Amino acid sequence: MNTKEIMDIALELAGLNEIPADSGIIVEGEHIKKVAIGVDMELAEMLLARDLGVDLVITHHPSGGSPRINLHKVMDNQIDSMIRAGVPINKAQKALKEKKDEIERGLHVSNYDRAVSAAKLLKMPFMGIHTPTDILAERKVQGLLDEKLKEQPKATLQDIIKALETLPEYQRTMAKPAVRVGAKDDYAGKTFVTMAGGTGGGKNVIKAYFEAGVGTLVAMHMPEDVIKSVREQNIGNVVVAGHMASDSVGINEFAKALEEKGIEVIRMSGLIDPT
Repeated sequence: MNTKEIMDIALELAGLNEIPADSGIIVEGEHIKKVAIGVDMELAEMLLARDLGVDLVITHHPSGGSPRINLHKVMDNQIDSMIRAGVPINKAQKALKEKKDEIERGLHVSNYDRAVSAAKLLKMPFMGIHTPTDILAERKVQGLLDEKLKEQPKATLQDIIKALETLPEYQRTMAKPAVRVGAKDDYAGKTFVTMAGGTGGGKNVIKAYFEAGVGTLVAMHMPEDVIKSVREQNIGNVVVAGHMASDSVGINEFAKALEEKGIEVIRMSGLIDPT
């Protein structure tokens, strides 16, 4: 199997027709039988992978090249998510703009070549798969909560936590799902999972969700300034499911598909083994 075929597996699982801007093949490879996958894979992980006889290193977070510089472009996926939650399209676009521009400026000055040049010099096949596996995580977690809470019109935030912890990634993580806005006995209301937008959309996006009728947002992570703003708004709840665990939910769906194709998968660098 080669790097293109491996990328195609991720795209097919996620229901995508093209490679998102935050993902890509950095160094092509052929005859791949053993891969190392992690949430953050850079030079240290590449050297370890080489010692382990790995044929391909796959990073989840964009660590270099075009996927890193263009991460902000996939944030437009958040507009589609907001629309699904009932936010008008024009409001969704305006709510996202401030944070999207901030992310673009921040990554524009980053060292986008560090991991890329290392992979090339090591002649180590290297690729990044970000949005496809985030889509898998979002889909799986939303489906789980819809199923677990459908008969509970007065489900609480604690019920959300309990539902999340039925998945092995949330059972095994050291950073357990946590209530960041609200209390465990607060009613959840309409529960919406947002995990596939490149990175967090900021306080204006969160406010737009709540104003559209969402009662509780379930996110991978949320920065302190946004948490503070949401608390001050006092119109919704936030459950942070956990960053490494949530990334692992999606990556493991992809890793399982590779294993079913006969490829050996080494999980490392934040990727939680579900078995």
